[in-house]
Amino acid sequence: MQRGKFISFEGSEGCGKSTQIRRFVEWLRSLGYEVLVTREPGGTPAGEKIRHLLQHDPDGERLTPESELLLFAASRAQLVREVILPALDRGAWVVADRFLDSTTIYQGVGRGLDREAVACINAFAVGSALPDLTFLLDLDAATGHARAVAASGTLHDRMESQPLSFFEAVRRGYLALASAEPSRIAVIDASRSIDEVFSSLLGAFRERLGPIVP
Repeated sequence: MQRGKFISFEGSEGCGKSTQIRRFVEWLRSLGYEVLVTREPGGTPAGEKIRHLLQHDPDGERLTPESELLLFAASRAQLVREVILPALDRGAWVVADRFLDSTTIYQGVGRGLDREAVACINAFAVGSALPDLTFLLDLDAATGHARAVAASGTLHDRMESQPLSFFEAVRRGYLALASAEPSRIAVIDASRSIDEVFSSLLGAFRERLGPIVP
């Protein structure tokens, strides 16, 4: 059986990932593929508990950047071995709402942790599970942050509560990462309409993986 493909979506808060993931998954399923959608942190019983601690539990407010990094890595390590690798091995496609690049940028750049240490922890957590293609939905930090805050209403998570300068650093970090890995990371201008963004996304997809889909 042919191994499935692993596609991840990245971007700062408010960039429109959820909408584009939903449309992309519907498109893949219309072609007859089995598609599994994951999110980070979370995706497993243990991962969902970590997600709650990181995003909404008051006890998470005192987490150090180092603890935050290791909790994200723990959630990802469990997700990879419990969910992602088995799905890929049976031929399913995996579409991830965030993966290791989020930790590279949010903790390595946004939190200012040692980048070599972050890279080593990432590598240990994911093992052989690396995305075949990553879509980076790029949007200016002010617009993205405003969208995220408006969408969340009164329930803001720890990341949405960060200052604008944090998200500006995150955006710069993502674009630098995309420049360093252009064969894997496709930068999509997320400032346009939903239809325009999706059309651009499919164009980038076909350019890189087109021969394997109808």
